[in-house]
Amino acid sequence: MGTLEGDTKTAHLADNHQNVKIPIPAGEEDEESPIEEVRLTVPNYDDPSLPVWTFRMWFLGLVSCALLSFLNQFFAYRTEPLVITQITVQVATLPLGHFMAAVLPKAKFSIPGFGSRQFSLNPSPFNMKEHVLISIFANAGSAFGNGAAYAVGIVTIIKAFYGRSISFVAGWLLIITTQVLGYGWAGLLRKYVVDPAHMWWPSTLVQVSLFRALHEKDEARMSRAKFFLIVLICSFSWYVVPGYLFPTLSTISWICWIFSKSVTAQQIGSGMRGLGLGAITLDWTVVASFLFSPLISPFFSIMNILAGYVMIIYVAVPVAYWGFNLYGAQKFPIFSSHLFTAQGQKYNIPAIVNDKFELDVDSYEKQGRIHLSMFFALTYGFGFATIASTLTHVACFYGREIYARFRASYEQKEDIHTRLMKRYQDIPSWWFYVLLAVTIGASLILCIFLKDQVQMPWWGLLFASVMAFTFTLPISIITATTNQTPGLNIITEYVMGIIYPGRPIANVCFKTYGYMSMTQAISFLSDFKLGHYMKIPPRSMFIVQFIGTIIAGTVNIGVAWWLLTTIKNICHDDLLPPDSPWTCPGDRVFFDASVIWGLVGPKRIFGRLGDYSSMNWFFLGGAIGPIIVWLFHKAFPKKSWIPLINLPVLLGATAYMPPATPLNYNSWILVGTIFNFFIFRYRKRWWQRYNYIFSAAMDAGVAFMAVLLTFHWGLENVGLKWWGAEGEHCPLATCPTAKGISVDGCPVH
Repeated sequence: MGTLEGDTKTAHLADNHQNVKIPIPAGEEDEESPIEEVRLTVPNYDDPSLPVWTFRMWFLGLVSCALLSFLNQFFAYRTEPLVITQITVQVATLPLGHFMAAVLPKAKFSIPGFGSRQFSLNPSPFNMKEHVLISIFANAGSAFGNGAAYAVGIVTIIKAFYGRSISFVAGWLLIITTQVLGYGWAGLLRKYVVDPAHMWWPSTLVQVSLFRALHEKDEARMSRAKFFLIVLICSFSWYVVPGYLFPTLSTISWICWIFSKSVTAQQIGSGMRGLGLGAITLDWTVVASFLFSPLISPFFSIMNILAGYVMIIYVAVPVAYWGFNLYGAQKFPIFSSHLFTAQGQKYNIPAIVNDKFELDVDSYEKQGRIHLSMFFALTYGFGFATIASTLTHVACFYGREIYARFRASYEQKEDIHTRLMKRYQDIPSWWFYVLLAVTIGASLILCIFLKDQVQMPWWGLLFASVMAFTFTLPISIITATTNQTPGLNIITEYVMGIIYPGRPIANVCFKTYGYMSMTQAISFLSDFKLGHYMKIPPRSMFIVQFIGTIIAGTVNIGVAWWLLTTIKNICHDDLLPPDSPWTCPGDRVFFDASVIWGLVGPKRIFGRLGDYSSMNWFFLGGAIGPIIVWLFHKAFPKKSWIPLINLPVLLGATAYMPPATPLNYNSWILVGTIFNFFIFRYRKRWWQRYNYIFSAAMDAGVAFMAVLLTFHWGLENVGLKWWGAEGEHCPLATCPTAKGISVDGCPVH
C-alpha cells in the first residue's frame, strides 16, 4: 500500500508521480507488435513511477473479489444464470477509486520493520495500473469470466442430485486445489505464450481499450469515454425489455410460431431446444454468453466456428437423425443433454446407484442401456476429434517455433512491450515450483485421507496433473492466437471412466483436476498478457491472482453450502414449484456427464457394451485432419488462406453446447461478422477507436440491469404473465418423432 513500488528495478521517490512516459527509442519503430490489432489498441509507452501497491488497490480488490464471487455463485443455480464479468468491476470501481483518492489522508508514515520507507494511504491520484490490478483481483477465481469455481459443481451434484454427503473441509480443499494447481506450471510457460509478440491473446485487447477509454484524456468530438457512457446507458435501458417486460424477444424462433402443431418444424426452428434455423435474438446476453463477446474474436476464428457449426448442426445432425435414424435417434429429442431409456423415457439415475455410491449392475441391466440424443452423441464424437486435432495442429504449425523458443527464448528480436516489461523484476521460478509442490501436497492429503468423500485415488491426481500439463502449452497457443480454448473435459472423463469405472465422483474429480487446472493455467497466462500490455509489475500480478483465487474459492463454497442446505429440492425441476428459478441448468449437464463417464462408464456407452462405439473413430479423424491441412499448405505456400483453417477450432465449434444453444451461435456469428469483417474492413478508424469500447459497454449495461432486475423482482420470482413472457413458444421441440413412442405432452405418431 506504500508509495514505493517494490517490483521496479529502479527506486522512485515518494513524490515522484509525474506522468513520465517512456516512448519508443529512435530507430526502433520496426520493433512494434507485428499484430495489427495490438498496434491499434495497446500504447507503446510506460510510466514506471505509478504506484500500484496501494491501500486503494487492496481495499477495492478484496471487496470486489468477494462480491463478484458471491453474486456469480448465487446466480449459477438459477434457470437463467448470470455471469457478472470483469467489465462490470472495471466500470464500478473507477468512481470508487477516484473517490478514495479525493477523501483519504495523504500524510506519510513509517511502519516498524520497513526501515526508512515511507507509506501513505493516498500516495497519488487513482491510476490505471491500480485499476488493472483491482479488476484482475476481482476476476482471479473465475477462469475466463466463467463465474463460479468449476469444482463447486462436484459439491452440488453430491448433495443435490445424488443426495449424498461431503464435508465442508473436503469441498473447500477440492475447490482451492483445483483452482490453484495450474498456476504452478503456467508460470513456467510464460516465456512461450506471454512474451512472444505473435501470442497476442485477443480477449485482452478489449480490457486494454476500456482501461484507456476510462483513464486517458481524449480531445475528440466523440471521446471513447463519452461513447462508452452512451452505449452503456442504451444497453442498460434496453435490457429491461428482453430481461423483464418482453422475454420472448430473447428467443425469437419464428418458425415455431408459424407451425405451432408440427414437431419436426419446431425441432428445426427452436433456438433453445432444436436446430435454431432462422432463430434470432434482441438480447445482448444471448449474443455474448457462452462464447463471450463476438467483437473480440478474430474474423478467421469466427469463420472456423461458422464452418464447424454448420457442418455439425445443419449437416451431420439432420442427416444422422432424419436420414439414417442413427442409433434409433428419432425415439429421443433431437437436441437434449438428458439421458434416456430405449423407450424414449428419461433414465432413472438414482435407481442404479448402490449404497457404496457405485454402479448397481443388476439395476442397470434391468433398466437397460443409456441412450443419448443425436446431437449429444455427435457432440461427444466431435469433442474426441477436437482434442486429437489440437496435438497435431500445434505440432505441425507451431512445433518449430516452440522448439526454437525453448532453445533460445530470449535471444530473438523483442517487440516494444517485452522490452518495456524488462524494467520490472521478474518472478523467480522457485515461486512456481513451491506453489506447485504445496498444491499437489494438499491435493494428495484430500485424495488419501478423505478418499471416502471424493473417491479418487492418489495416482488419479498425479495422472490428471500430467495430462493437464501436457495440454496447457498447445491449448494456450490456440487461445493466444484464435481466442478459442478447446477443453480437456471429454478426454479426462473418458480416460478415468475406462481406468476406474462405476465411481461417479472419482470421475468428476479427475476431470476437474485435469480440465480445470489447465483452464486456470490459461486464464492465469491471459491475465499476465494483460499485465504485459498494461506494464504491470509481474510480482504484483502473481500475488493478486493467488490471493484473489483463495478468497473467491472460499466465498464460492460458502454460498453454495448456504443455498444447498436452505432451498428445498434445489436443482430438481420435477420437485420444485413450476415457477421456481433454482433449477441449476449447468449442474444438470455436469451431473449427466458424471453418469455417462463415471457411474455407468464409457465401456457401457462408447465401448463394446454400449451403442456408440463408432464414435471412437473421431479420434483418428481429428488427429489426421491438421496433417492434411499442413501438407496442402506446404504444397501451395502462396495460398494464404490454407493456414487459416484451424481444425481444433472448427471441430470444436459446438464445444459449448449444451448448455449453449444454436440461438447463441447464430447471433454470435452474425454480430461478429458485422463488426470484425465489414466494419474492420470498411470503417477501420471507427473500429480502432470504438470496437472494444462498444463490447465492454454492452456487457456492463446488461450486467447492471440484470443485477437490478434480479434483486428487485427475481428473488421473489415475480414476473409478468402474458404471451411475450412465456419463452420461445416451441413446446414440441423436445418431442421424439419415432412411431409408437409415448412421451407426456407430445403427440403419438
